[in-house]
Amino acid sequence: MTESLDLNTAKVDVLDTVAAWRAEGREIALATVVRTWGSSPRPVGSQLAVDRAGAMVGSVSGGCIEGAVIHAAFEAIDNGQTQILEFGVSDEQAWEVGLACGGTVEVFVEPLSGA
Repeated sequence: MTESLDLNTAKVDVLDTVAAWRAEGREIALATVVRTWGSSPRPVGSQLAVDRAGAMVGSVSGGCIEGAVIHAAFEAIDNGQTQILEFGVSDEQAWEVGLACGGTVEVFVEPLSGA
């Protein structure tokens, strides 16, 4: 039997976790993929939530992009400001590392306060 990932369910799970964390009064930042072009590891609507203690749920990418988004999430928790992050790889750079094409992903990072 093969299981497939239902992105709608995965998105709800992130938001359910965020709701539970907020009810506990945790300081949280939520990152959401808001735009993609070309090759992108995760589709628009993918989300990652991070709390001040470093607990995480969800994913917006992987590798160094995810690390940069987590760093921005901690900044958002600290300063209370939203950010839009843009990451991109040109077609030429993609070819050099064995990918078929480049792409761009934009991620919106917002702080969320507890209840």
